[in-house]
Amino acid sequence: MSKLSRRGFIKLGGAGVAAGAASLSPANALAKSEARNPGATTLPYPNKVIGKAKSLPKNKAVHFNYPDDLSPCAVIRMGQPVPGGVGPNKDIVAYSTLCTHMGCPVSYDPSTRDFKCPCHFSVFDSEKKGQMVTGQATENLPRIRLRYNAKDDSVTAIGVDGLIYGRQANIL
Repeated sequence: MSKLSRRGFIKLGGAGVAAGAASLSPANALAKSEARNPGATTLPYPNKVIGKAKSLPKNKAVHFNYPDDLSPCAVIRMGQPVPGGVGPNKDIVAYSTLCTHMGCPVSYDPSTRDFKCPCHFSVFDSEKKGQMVTGQATENLPRIRLRYNAKDDSVTAIGVDGLIYGRQANIL
């Protein structure tokens, strides 16, 4: 029976931990995704119909969850074209409503047209792709990518730009 050195023991333990971590990582999920869809470079986001563009109220947040039930979001018809906006007037945008600082729920303020975090007072600009304006946050609010279908006036969530607070990957 050979004696295992301390260095050898650590190497064995490290390899086991690394193998276990690899099986749980988002990269492993991506590899599985690529096996189903060769050449894919992003995780497959679900398509979720949010509603009809004309039925969305102007300058008021309408809440929904995306990409899963644990991800609160808000869609807003701004009433004027904005960067990244969709719809007949390019004025519909959507964002995660979890602050990028510590995950507190942000709320939309129609008077200033931005999202505000009540926990540490971060402010995000809804008309400039969720840009962080002030406060403790250091990242922009994750923007929900939308697609508009003129044939049936539907607005569909198709992806997320940015990382939702508290996650290593947006798709669980």
